[in-house]
Amino acid sequence: MNRQANKFQRCWAPRRLLPALLGCTLLSASVGALASVTSPVIGKLLWSEKFNAANLDTSVWTATNGNGCQINLCGYGNQELQFYSPSNISISNVPFEPGTRALAITALRQAIGNNAFSSGKIDSSGKVQVQYGMIEVRMATPPVGIGLWPAAWLLGVSPQVWPRNGEIDMMEMGGKLPAGLPSISPDQFVGANVITFQQAACVPGNESCAGSTAWQTRNWYTPGRSLANRFVTYRLYWTESQMRFSVLDNGREYDMYKSPLPVNSPALQAPFYLLLNLAVGGNFTPAATPAQVTAPLPGTLYVDYVRVYELDGKGEVKLGLQTQPEVGKFGVFTDLTVVNNKQVPGVSSDVFVWNNLAAGDIPPFEGGGVLAWRYVTPGQWFGGSVQSRQLHDMTGFRNGAIKLKIKIPANVAFKVGIQDNYTNQNAVTFPANSNAYGLVRNGEWGTATIPVAEIAGSKVALQAMLDMFQIYSVDGALPTASFQMAIDDIIWDSGITNAQISLKSPAPASLVPIATTASKQTSPSSLEFSANSAGWADVHYTVNGGETQSVRMRQDGNSSRYVAGGLKKGDVIEYRFTYWDGKHQLAVDSSTRSITVK
Repeated sequence: MNRQANKFQRCWAPRRLLPALLGCTLLSASVGALASVTSPVIGKLLWSEKFNAANLDTSVWTATNGNGCQINLCGYGNQELQFYSPSNISISNVPFEPGTRALAITALRQAIGNNAFSSGKIDSSGKVQVQYGMIEVRMATPPVGIGLWPAAWLLGVSPQVWPRNGEIDMMEMGGKLPAGLPSISPDQFVGANVITFQQAACVPGNESCAGSTAWQTRNWYTPGRSLANRFVTYRLYWTESQMRFSVLDNGREYDMYKSPLPVNSPALQAPFYLLLNLAVGGNFTPAATPAQVTAPLPGTLYVDYVRVYELDGKGEVKLGLQTQPEVGKFGVFTDLTVVNNKQVPGVSSDVFVWNNLAAGDIPPFEGGGVLAWRYVTPGQWFGGSVQSRQLHDMTGFRNGAIKLKIKIPANVAFKVGIQDNYTNQNAVTFPANSNAYGLVRNGEWGTATIPVAEIAGSKVALQAMLDMFQIYSVDGALPTASFQMAIDDIIWDSGITNAQISLKSPAPASLVPIATTASKQTSPSSLEFSANSAGWADVHYTVNGGETQSVRMRQDGNSSRYVAGGLKKGDVIEYRFTYWDGKHQLAVDSSTRSITVK
């Protein structure tokens, strides 16, 4: 679908990697190195979704509710024209294949707000994730004509923004045919694609640096008869080295690409979640305006099943959220310090430069790696960060500290901050010519020790950390001259020793107190969530099976509250809580409940 659909865009100026510091080589393999995807040995069935129940299984799928504007990405980055509604999702009998029940996603000419169309999209984010194997999707598309865009695809579970998290398009149709093809019906063309961040793709007009394998490459299947209203099976063969896309049509398998694709990004060696949708209009179709949509509506996309098999002994499916709490000491950027777990730049984290910094030449404080930068634009703001490729649960560090080595001129004021996956951010300030957080400002290497409770404040969700370290200038105190600085040995220290960890973690379930959590309707359009935990509390809720909203509740003493508005009679709200248990130093998830607005 060519655009990250579920993550917020950054508020900062565009970030760029600092390759000199990362030492990151993109992984690749020659087509001949492994032949498993072309001569595959298909093993046991790892997971399947048959879509045979009365309704959509919300323990597996989340139905989108919105047009993208609710996540500051109107049109989902593709100029799509529809409003996705859970009402357009059902499990139905297939009219053209008696005896088959399937997921039905229906596009309608229906005005919702500023959108002239409605349709449906579901995803398995936070519920089902897949890494390697052979993935099958049996589906039947409606006549796409001009304006319909069905797709079966995957996005990386990494919290990084698209395209750094990776995108795998098993199939998409939309009516835009490559140049040079004979004139055929848009219902006789289906393509596949893989999109990742590629430095070589960082050119004017492509500021996201999205590299597409389908760019000027044969990536399609053109059957002799229309794909409309008949089932075919789309397959992805996926290993750590190669990918192969195919279509199983009337008992015969056809490859979309002429040869397997090398896995040319570490993003493609991580878990992905699944998405199924039917867009109306957008970049992959010739329809940029509602008036240009001539596809017959209503139009329904049917999905009979999704299956994941072992491929040559490889393949893994995990259910639910997979983030495990970090303990002890966690290395954000370090070489030699002994830690319980750590990130490796270019493998599990990335170093970003936001603005006005170039590579410096200050040697490391320890080991072989260092964040060495030269400030190059006096009077302008600067900034950089270390961003994780997977979420980290740092709830056990609230009473600990972030420790780092830094060498920076004494007359430079700066901030050190952190940011969670919900875009909540907080920072502490190091004034110029003043010692703070133990850092002696003499221009040499010094040590800063920042309490996590202070840098996180009341709004940063430590259970879902993305940027584990940020450094940036102070507004109103921008440097007036060029200078060099370096940061090294960045450690989150919980203050709990390994011996203590072995004695107390995990806490027996019988010892974990259950906070009193509740919801109540406070007006015809609002619902109040509450929790009586002494620490922070988050509420995670969906409206009519739509996208999950995760919110840090407002804390007042031992009680936390949040009011959700914009509701209407009949809305079904599913919700659960995550709260901090200070006694056992861990985060607790409540069970899922539901309430209907009256």
